[in-house]
Amino acid sequence: MKLLLASAAGLLVISAAQGAEIKVLSGNGPRAAVRELCTQFEKRTGNKVDLRFGVNVDVKEKIEAGEHFDVVVGNPPIVDALIKDGAVVGPRADIGQAGLGVAVRAGAPKPDIATVDAFKRTLLAAKAVAFPGKGASGIYFVGLLDRMGIKGDMQGKLKPMPAEDTVEIVARGEADMVVVVATRIADVPGVDAVGPIPEELQTKIGFAAGLSASTKEPDAAKALIRFLTAPAAAATLRAKGVDPI
Repeated sequence: MKLLLASAAGLLVISAAQGAEIKVLSGNGPRAAVRELCTQFEKRTGNKVDLRFGVNVDVKEKIEAGEHFDVVVGNPPIVDALIKDGAVVGPRADIGQAGLGVAVRAGAPKPDIATVDAFKRTLLAAKAVAFPGKGASGIYFVGLLDRMGIKGDMQGKLKPMPAEDTVEIVARGEADMVVVVATRIADVPGVDAVGPIPEELQTKIGFAAGLSASTKEPDAAKALIRFLTAPAAAATLRAKGVDPI
């Protein structure tokens, strides 16, 4: 009886949310996973998702400037800051995390990045290395070069890129390789993933969702957040390079 009541309640929630249109502002890191899960959500609920991507700091600035949104997806510190400012209703909903990875143009030889020394040699041998100029993974990568003692040697090789072109520039052959959060490499045509950077140098970048404090579609927005963080989403997340929470 309890199971039947719970199922009926779930159907009512889905029915009430059907036909809504919700706007999602998302960081670029989990782009492939968020896009796929939002497509699944649309098919299963009848809702429409207006999905827009950007660098996390830019997403935060847009929200602070008053841009309308219903759900935000970003790095946990960004979502936490928006909760503190009152733009997002807490608590945040953690989705997953991913480390940094390397990709090269499709068909190009895959360089050795298995050890710290090998990774350093590969970086120093490259003519151009792309990375996100404003993203969390890019900021970490620049600090990593300093830790490895090669920041000065890499200055003429580094190509800080806008978020929407960080991996794509490698596909066009305008950079030898890219170092970026591994999820960003997923579903980009024209590139081959080499693998993660060495574990000794690795970091984990998290992804989380938050509900807008001013959403006009709270039921649909909450339903999407539940969908992004549900156990059933784990297979899609893993397929797109995200380790589910």
